[in-house]
Amino acid sequence: MHRMMVALAALLLPGAAVADPVASADTFAVTIDVATGSDAGAVEPVWRFFGADEPNYATMKDGRTTLATLGALAPGRVYFRAHNLLTSGDGTPALKWGSTGVYREDARGRAIYDWTIVDRIFDTYRARGVKPYVELGFMPEALSTRPHPYQHDWRPGSGTLRTGWAYPPRDYARWEELIHRWVRHCVERYGRAEVASWYFETWNEANLSQYYWAGTREEFFRLHDAAVRGVKRALPEARVGGPDNAGAGDDFLAAFLAHVRAAGTPTDFLSFHAKGQPEVVKHAGGEHVRMGLRTHLRAADHEFTTIAADPVYRDRPIVIGESDPEGCAACQGPANAYRNGTMYASYTAASFPRLIELARRRALRLEGILTWAFEFEDQPPFAGFRQLTSGGIDLPVMNVFKLFAKMTGRNLRSVSDRQLPLDTILRDGVRGAADVGSVASRDGDTVSVLVWHYHDDDVAGASAAVRLRLTDLPPAFAAGAKVTEYRVDARHANSFAAWRAMGSPIAPTDAQRAALLRAAALVPSTPAPAAVTEGRAVLDLTLPRQGVSLLVVSPARR
Repeated sequence: MHRMMVALAALLLPGAAVADPVASADTFAVTIDVATGSDAGAVEPVWRFFGADEPNYATMKDGRTTLATLGALAPGRVYFRAHNLLTSGDGTPALKWGSTGVYREDARGRAIYDWTIVDRIFDTYRARGVKPYVELGFMPEALSTRPHPYQHDWRPGSGTLRTGWAYPPRDYARWEELIHRWVRHCVERYGRAEVASWYFETWNEANLSQYYWAGTREEFFRLHDAAVRGVKRALPEARVGGPDNAGAGDDFLAAFLAHVRAAGTPTDFLSFHAKGQPEVVKHAGGEHVRMGLRTHLRAADHEFTTIAADPVYRDRPIVIGESDPEGCAACQGPANAYRNGTMYASYTAASFPRLIELARRRALRLEGILTWAFEFEDQPPFAGFRQLTSGGIDLPVMNVFKLFAKMTGRNLRSVSDRQLPLDTILRDGVRGAADVGSVASRDGDTVSVLVWHYHDDDVAGASAAVRLRLTDLPPAFAAGAKVTEYRVDARHANSFAAWRAMGSPIAPTDAQRAALLRAAALVPSTPAPAAVTEGRAVLDLTLPRQGVSLLVVSPARR
């Protein structure tokens, strides 16, 4: 039985809402006003981009399941970016590693191309309604200027990441020809129109010389130009861009824009990365995780500002090629303890609208926000990686993307009196009052309102007693409003909480796995219809800290 009450405003008294059984005994009042007759522009599905370091996971059991879930959110419109699509090897994955073996040379130095593994990866995407966001990297062993050692020995907390795969090519013409042959092969295999709908960008975070790029900035620009030539030779209408740099507060993006402008390198879209920075806060009562949303937003705004200042490229569509609470999906540790539960879910719900707002401030075209999270195959359950699923079981954050996918049509004006101003978060984060915010949309006669309750500190706090006031409902609502609620919180759509309640089994039984799948499901609740008078209706709900709710309101049948 869900915990939401809906009624006429005239019949509702303060405190009349049904209490949430998992909510704090203390509550604070929130009022959200949604003007259902307003129009704030089309809903842009910026959320439909995902990615991972390990490309070969896509073809494995849980990877296929996770891709199917993503593809079903918006079939044919979801994109996936992966590192290591050109890396040498037999396709055996490891943390932050993958390979396809697309290029080698014979004893006489002649190129040998083998698309078998990369075809299998892209075939798996497409069979599940997902398109490639193609990262042109990394360097095949036979082309690397320093091929040995080639495969890294990185693991959480130790090892070296930057090895032979990270170096520039010994022959840029051969690099260009590799890209040309690959794109030409994709056109032959998947069709011209299909490949033209993909994104193509070069490498990953070439401004981080200690991790992903062992060459100079100028060598990266040369690498990029050659890659773009290779793509365009095979498919002139292909969508190319970049540079997918880390949002490190440097001038790399500005230098890239100056370079492509001077060189005349085709640039159809721009991409960069933005990350937050969680930390462990110690206090007399112990310790807890504190998220770094302001760091995340500041990183994005630095890159947005750079693009907005460019007279040539400011009108290009933008994809934030990695957008996450921190910078390493495969890293574990106390500061990353937020990942399995509702903190990651509520952070995602609160951060996406703020990134959209930042882009609008700069009058920029934000086309995508790519979440660098997928799954980690053959790992213990809920092992602490940044992922969307664990062992094929959806985590709470995956359910937030399902909520995003339900919001279509036109944006509505939605105002919450407890939603923190963007400038406050940029300055202070969410460290004082909680952020209880909302976004709303309308598609035909269906109104959807997403409400989140977020705080940077992963500690208990008062629940939000939310009163949602809808105005300007159309005549179709004369008989009342049908309300459907989808909830992600400690008790709903939360496999991690269910797993802990079981005693955190390392090897769940079949019965336990079935129970976890049920606990992970986003199950709708349908309270009694709401009365509508003169186009107005009121809905009351109690939303616990770190909770996210989607209310879908449609005309009641007579």
